Amino acid sequence: MTQSGPVTGPAADGTDEAGGVDGVIARMRALQEELPPHDGVAAFNRVYLAVTLSVRRSLLDGLLPRPRSAAALAAVFAGRYPAAVDLAAAGEPVPACWRPLFRARHHTGVHPAQFALAGVNAHIGYDLALAVVDTARTHGCEPSALQGAFDRIGDVLVELEERIREDLVPGPDPLDVADPLTHLIAGWNMERARDAAWSAARLLWSMRRLPELAEEFTHRLDTGVGLVGRFLLTPLERRPVARTL
Repeated sequence: MTQSGPVTGPAADGTDEAGGVDGVIARMRALQEELPPHDGVAAFNRVYLAVTLSVRRSLLDGLLPRPRSAAALAAVFAGRYPAAVDLAAAGEPVPACWRPLFRARHHTGVHPAQFALAGVNAHIGYDLALAVVDTARTHGCEPSALQGAFDRIGDVLVELEERIREDLVPGPDPLDVADPLTHLIAGWNMERARDAAWSAARLLWSMRRLPELAEEFTHRLDTGVGLVGRFLLTPLERRPVARTL
């Protein structure tokens, strides 16, 4: 069912729905206070908080089309991350895409940039696709009605990737592709991940009347994204160079 007519009422400018994003922001700020500085989850939380604040500004400034559904998408999407944190804290199973981050969060051989990218990989590769489908279903619209908001959120996430590269990757020069960290980070691309998330959302939407197939696809998506996360968290501690005789 497609959305018809303009959004009316007090929430038409997206302000009311931005309150849902506010709740997620408050939760992330609390996490930043609670988590130890060297916790891998804290590394992701720090950069993702900045992204969510930027998305909220776009909502309040009216920069997103269909503001009501756009705000709902932003809130549903952002809320999947703290939900995973709460599951892990309660000792409950978390989605496979998030497991590598939670399991390796205290590994001293993993760089903060790797933790941040592993979180982004889980959040984009799996959470974003499901958030699009959930929001479309709730608002009675096609995913295409959310594409403008999806693209804007994606633009902000590209800025996040740049922030990770600039702020969390200390020397060597980024052009030194022989460095293991530079090489690993260069192998993951936000634009491709975003495009894959949109394709996954469209596929899931087309399967909405085929629940068994949709469940299988969702499971495969989850585990596939988790596999990428495991590679992103490969320990890179430097080892002594063997002497030649």
